[in-house]
Amino acid sequence: MHIAIIGAGITGLMSALELLEQGCSVTIFDQQVAGQAASWAGGGILSPMYPWRYPAAVNTLARHAKPLYQDWNQKLQPVTGIDFQIHETGMLIFDEDDFELGLRYAEKYQDPQQQAELLDQTQLQQINPRIDQRKFKQAIYFPELANIRNPRLLQSVISYLKQHPHVTWQEHCKITQLNIQQGWVTSVSSESGQHFQADQFVIATGAWSAGWSEQLGCEIPVQPVQGQMLLFKTPENWLPSMCMNKVMYLIPRRDGHVVCGSSMRQVGFDTSPSAEIRQDILQACLEMVPELADFPLVKQWAGLRPSSPDGIPYIGKIPELQNAWANFGHFRNGLCMAPASGKLLAQLMLAQTPTIVDPQPYAPAHLLEPGRLVL
Repeated sequence: MHIAIIGAGITGLMSALELLEQGCSVTIFDQQVAGQAASWAGGGILSPMYPWRYPAAVNTLARHAKPLYQDWNQKLQPVTGIDFQIHETGMLIFDEDDFELGLRYAEKYQDPQQQAELLDQTQLQQINPRIDQRKFKQAIYFPELANIRNPRLLQSVISYLKQHPHVTWQEHCKITQLNIQQGWVTSVSSESGQHFQADQFVIATGAWSAGWSEQLGCEIPVQPVQGQMLLFKTPENWLPSMCMNKVMYLIPRRDGHVVCGSSMRQVGFDTSPSAEIRQDILQACLEMVPELADFPLVKQWAGLRPSSPDGIPYIGKIPELQNAWANFGHFRNGLCMAPASGKLLAQLMLAQTPTIVDPQPYAPAHLLEPGRLVL
């Protein structure tokens, strides 16, 4: 079976990996360069930031992130020579209003990856002595939470796919038209007038997905939301754990880089960083770890998240079409939902019984329910 995947962000790429595993051939399209919109720009936390604030459908997909990425890393690294750098640092959360909610969530679901404990000041300083102990006396600690170095993840996946004999690449190729006859997509057309055929078609266009609304005959409530990030360079292993307070976070990398974020702004498709946002992120992160001010700020950037009203992505067959499929709308959690999203999509496309999650909460048929989702 030949499958066209429109969109080469992490959701499209993980879908391609899963479909190749099942013996399909794949053509991957992207209007830019693979992985350059949201996937490379995020922090790489392998969990929703405050899982208890999200619908169960988000957490159900996300809890597969760490084991699935570990499996893919073992498979791809011998071929590509690139390690995803899954870094098991744990996470400290300082939002006092979330202490009880977080502990109750961990107790309810008994997920080994979401074990949590409330730390007193002595325990907190033992876990992470960089924290400002004058300001923070307690924290919830999630010891099993990890982060992944998303640029390296993308480099490895893209390298593997570009070496694969059953993958064709079409970068800088913007698909603008689905050519539909009697409920079937027969081909797609690019902005430059090229035509491409396939047996099945996957739309994984992230923040640009609402652009398909008219052609698909339904309103797609996905909009771009800009997020900005900062990068510091510290000594290796300088910051022992991830830290979060008031939706701002610090994420340590193995080589001493520390990623700080993040903002949320609705500014269309603008990816220009701003001095104002830089100051907001700096203030929040230095409040947690004041010593970070002693190290160089090496980079600021912005990416575009594909927001959906409830944060639940659309995964499955698109209504009224026999061979078109959705995998979009992952909002802030695309990186941690992508592996399970790709596996679910492949199982549905190949008429297999879904084993990874129940597909119903993600069904694109919800796009036809005007009472549930409105642009």
